[in-house]
Amino acid sequence: MIAFTAAEIAEITSGRLDADPGITPLTVVTDSREATTGSLYVAKPGEFADGHDFLPAAFEAGAVLALAERPVAGPDGLPYPSILVPDAVLAMGALAAEAVRRIRAARAAAGGKLTVVGITGSAGKTTTKDLLAGIFSAHGNTVAPQGSYNGEVGVPLTVFRADTDTRYLVIEMGATGIGHIRYLAEMVKPDIGVVLGVGTAHAGEFGGVENIALAKGEMVEGLSAAGTAIINLDDDRVAAMRSRTTAKVLGFSAEGRDDAAVQALNADTNAGGNPEFDLLLPDGDGPHHVSSRLIGSHHTGNLLAAAAAAFAAGIPGADIASGLSSQTAASRWRMERTERADGVTVINDAYNANPESMRAALRTLADLGRGRRTWAVLGAMLELGDDSIREHTAVGTQVVRLNISRLVVVGREARPLYVSAVQEGSWGDECIFTETAEEAFELLNAELQPGDLVLFKSSNSVGLRHLGDRIALPPTRQPADERSTLL
Repeated sequence: MIAFTAAEIAEITSGRLDADPGITPLTVVTDSREATTGSLYVAKPGEFADGHDFLPAAFEAGAVLALAERPVAGPDGLPYPSILVPDAVLAMGALAAEAVRRIRAARAAAGGKLTVVGITGSAGKTTTKDLLAGIFSAHGNTVAPQGSYNGEVGVPLTVFRADTDTRYLVIEMGATGIGHIRYLAEMVKPDIGVVLGVGTAHAGEFGGVENIALAKGEMVEGLSAAGTAIINLDDDRVAAMRSRTTAKVLGFSAEGRDDAAVQALNADTNAGGNPEFDLLLPDGDGPHHVSSRLIGSHHTGNLLAAAAAAFAAGIPGADIASGLSSQTAASRWRMERTERADGVTVINDAYNANPESMRAALRTLADLGRGRRTWAVLGAMLELGDDSIREHTAVGTQVVRLNISRLVVVGREARPLYVSAVQEGSWGDECIFTETAEEAFELLNAELQPGDLVLFKSSNSVGLRHLGDRIALPPTRQPADERSTLL
């Protein structure tokens, strides 16, 4: 972390200093349980809890300073050492922006460089981030988000992990409204901006897919003329973003677009469902063969996006291909494959779900399941707004048309998926609806057989990833005391 004194933090955030001006925090946390000796604790109000209520716990754990919206008295009746600001989250952003500026300046003064890469898109952000961080880490000190830290709180927390030794800073950017990506881009000022796709995730919050496209395009609008925009030419809405940037545009295509500078030639998947292709880059070197360890042909686009961004950052083509070929999924619950000792294969892809990622996961299940009995255990796709029933109905139809052997639909919000599958011609034991994950667990635990392939997919808050974890355990090791924690 870049060192800031309390006086500097107050100046950067336009806050009121109510602490020793020389205090210099060592880390920044927003969760009092993560506070350690020397932490700056950001007391942000939340949807379900107010961070100010946990300020005493943070200081007891070792915090030395708070970034807060109101004073909180300690045991001695005096306020905890604080910098008081109108909005703690916006203050975090201002501090993160200054941290990036100082890192750039320090590295430039030493004859070095900081390369910042921003990644956005309706699906694939975390996988692409992980791939790119893996490539970069072989060439310099790299900082990337933990998990899916991609919002107005997660992006600053990622920045605060960087220092003057950081060569590459990879930032994942999510949004639930117009202006969110612009705010994050202004904070970190990416040198390279990646737009993966425009899907229907959060369509209800955005007010439609066209508004999602407006929001995602803020990434390329935020680039300077010296930057590089990495855009997915297989997505028409993303391809149209070429007119929204003054930066150099580097397009990629998994579908053989002639105008794509980065392409996958001879693309296919092997017997394990892993994408393989020959990587074509703009410099004419190669092509370089990529044999990915990720699961599903839909990852070809993510692999190409990471390759394009790495190329724009100056990484040699051979190193890019090697890095893409050596990596498995670094973040949990993204097409996470487990082979049980009894011959059951579990694919847990339930970190999140939208119509596009749901369709991709089901196609992968069908491709991998040839000659095997396949199970799709599906929960709701949330935040789809008025399109929710229509999109769940379409998924239920797709399950039947892909000849998935068994469908288990979990939770009332996903019931239209079950209804559509029945109407398409799947009923009886082929298609089961359960109210809870516990009912689904009992069904699967009783009926899964050696050789079966089972996919778990739902939006994050539905919680099917935890059901997938339970089923991935050998049947004799199922932790009965966890059953009440699901959903």
